[in-house]
Amino acid sequence: MTFKEKVQGLIDDALTARQDLFLVNLSISDAFKISIDLDGDNGINLQDCIEISRVIEGNLDREEQDFSLEVASAGLSSPLKFVRQYVKNIGRTLKVKTTSSEEIEAKLTAADDEKITLEWEAREPKKVGKGKETVDKNVAILYEDIKEAIVIVSF
Repeated sequence: MTFKEKVQGLIDDALTARQDLFLVNLSISDAFKISIDLDGDNGINLQDCIEISRVIEGNLDREEQDFSLEVASAGLSSPLKFVRQYVKNIGRTLKVKTTSSEEIEAKLTAADDEKITLEWEAREPKKVGKGKETVDKNVAILYEDIKEAIVIVSF
């Protein structure tokens, strides 16, 4: 069993006990620096990261392989990767880049196993007469058509 497989197994075991948390990214450098990014259905806090870190560190032997370990939450500026992340962010504004190079900044109103639904208002020329009118827009985008999606933080 490789070192990465062992670490992955420990993460899987730790997350089995915490079904509300999930792995976003695992990387292990050539110098055995383990970087783990987690997210949760209800967010993630420092204590969650500490618990997972302790489980992993407590089950690895530094005599066998020296390593460093970093467990963190997936940052707000990190692109969304999993359906669970989209579901968790329903109601928030996303900036979505599609595979057809289209960029949409809109409110995420729905997410299922196949697609997301975005809604926004746009100013468009009136169909009759001069001037512009506000129009409600709504689009469904398949996950396979999303190149990148990032949550826009508003204060």
